[in-house]
This record gives sequence, structure tokens and C-alpha cells, in this order.
Amino acid sequence: MSEQNGSRRFRNVLVTGGAGYVGSLLVPQLLDEGYNVTALDIMYFGDDFLPKDHPRLKIVECDIRDTAKLAEAFWGVDAVISLACISNDASFELDENLSTSVNLDAFEPMVVAAKKAGVQRFIYASSSSVYGVSESPDVTEDHPLVPLTLYNKYKGMCEPLLFKHQSDDFVCVTIRPATLCGYAPRQRLDLSVNILTNHAVNNDKITVFGGSQKRPNLHVQDMVDLYKLLLTTEDAKIAGETFNAGFMNMSIMDIAEIARKVVLEEFPDKGEIEIVTTPTNDIRSYHVNSDKIANKLGFRAKRSVDDAVRDLCKAFKEGKLPASMDDDFYFNVKRLKAIQAK
Repeated sequence: MSEQNGSRRFRNVLVTGGAGYVGSLLVPQLLDEGYNVTALDIMYFGDDFLPKDHPRLKIVECDIRDTAKLAEAFWGVDAVISLACISNDASFELDENLSTSVNLDAFEPMVVAAKKAGVQRFIYASSSSVYGVSESPDVTEDHPLVPLTLYNKYKGMCEPLLFKHQSDDFVCVTIRPATLCGYAPRQRLDLSVNILTNHAVNNDKITVFGGSQKRPNLHVQDMVDLYKLLLTTEDAKIAGETFNAGFMNMSIMDIAEIARKVVLEEFPDKGEIEIVTTPTNDIRSYHVNSDKIANKLGFRAKRSVDDAVRDLCKAFKEGKLPASMDDDFYFNVKRLKAIQAK
């Protein structure tokens, strides 16, 4: 596509993990904006929620460890949004080799295959969990990475593997998103805001693990808006850059209080919702600073944790989240264990 106002509008976009939590919201919106979209996914959760009839959507069932099939899918693609990974650190409950082979070993071969196929832009979803525990009042992009689990260790290790291949005709950018929240067609209910909301709505009780840990949050629609922005931003602003993307740093207990307040507003007949605290071994705590992405790209999150809780309440009311306490469709690790993913 030709350059317009300094920004390239790509025609063909491939999303790895296109049938995941973010992908299920992103793919239809990219189609709405006129892109030809390839949703590539291993389909652990199926693809019934994707707009399969859309003439500009191509769905490819593919394990990103299958580099040959991946390389084939990359031909004719202008931009890749790399979302596919074993998300939620599952190394304690699943075979460690699964996380290692998908989240680390498959990554650089995927990048090389994309570049070789003529892809011009590669957008990588890392994670703000790479910072681990930090007492710093503001964790910026140059803060040391202190991984506590394999998931955040590998996310951090993949970043330099991507930038190694950065060039004028292969523009690479890394995003370190906060913990996502809110409604998407392939819903996840194993993320902090979403967990607490599900329990408030369906259990009349919220269990807080720990409570004092600080976490940044980001509405899943803001995440999607950012990926759309990264497809139109001029090369010079993002080439070789890493950006935090977070909003509303707050403690787990603060999130629980918001969930209780909003759920009681949305379901006034409920009466009371109890908040119970219990110890946790998940001590990740950090206060992410997202000034760089605001200053360089003009990106600022528009939606709050309250909005995410309200969106979920609406989905519950509309019957979009049946069996939300026990269906493994909503829980990554549960589903991977159920299908014995290898």
C-alpha cells in the first residue's frame, strides 16, 4: 500500500491467536475497518465466535510450532499481530515443555518466517508481568525485568529475539500490556477483574488472594484500539520500540471493591456481596507507567475497570456467559489440562 500522511495502511493482516480473548474482539473490528484478515490459531477453544461467513476473513488452524505451515500462511501478508502463546503461567500445572516450546522455542522461527515471506510490520504482545515485583513508584520501559514465572521470563526473552531482525523493511514493535479485563466473544474469566466480577455476580462472594498487590489493568477494547493504531502509525515512531500499555494501577482489594460496587448497582436485588481474603503465593506487584506510549503515539486508555465490570454484567444479563463458574471454555489452564495439550 502507498504511504499516506506518513502512515502505511496495510491491506492484509494476520493475527496469531486470532481465536483467543483479544483476537475474538480484534478480528471482527479489523474486518470492519476494511482489512483482509487471517486468523491463525490452534483452536483450543474453537472458532464458533468468529465471523466465519465474512468474505475477507481466512481462518487457519495452525500450531505456531509448525513453522512450515506458519511460513505458508505468511505469504502475501503485510502485517502480523503476534498474540498466540500459552497464557496464564501454567508451568506449575501443565507440562513445562508446552510453555517452553510455544512461548519461547517457536518464537524466533516465526519471526524469521514472517520476514522471509515479505511481512513489513511485526507487532508483538509481550506482557507487563515481565517486571515481576517492583517497589518503584513508576515502572517505565527501561526498568529491569524480574521474571517470577516461566511465562513472564519467556515473554521478556522473546523481545530481543524480535528486535534482532528489525530492519527498514521489517518494522518490529513490542507492547507490554497490563492485565486485560472486560467482555470479548471468547471470554476469559481467569484474569483478576473478570474473576472477581464472575464471583460477585454468580457466587455473591468475592475471594481476594492477598489483596495488597498492585496491578495495572487495561480494558480489552483499549487493547484492540491500540493494535489498530499500531497498524497505521508511521514506521519511525515504532521501529524497534517497546511500550507499556496500562491504565488504572490498583490493588487487588481495590478491584474487588469496584467489582462489588458495580455488580450491586447492576443487580440491585442481590443484597450483599461478601469480600473474603485469603493468602496467595502470587506476589506480582508493580505500578506501570504508560507515559511513553501517550507521548509518542498519543494512545491513552479510554475505559476504566468500572466499565469492564459493567460490560461483563451486561454479558451475564444477556446470557452470553453460561456456566461461567465451571465451563473450562473461560479458563485457559483448565481447558489445556482437560484436552491434555502437549
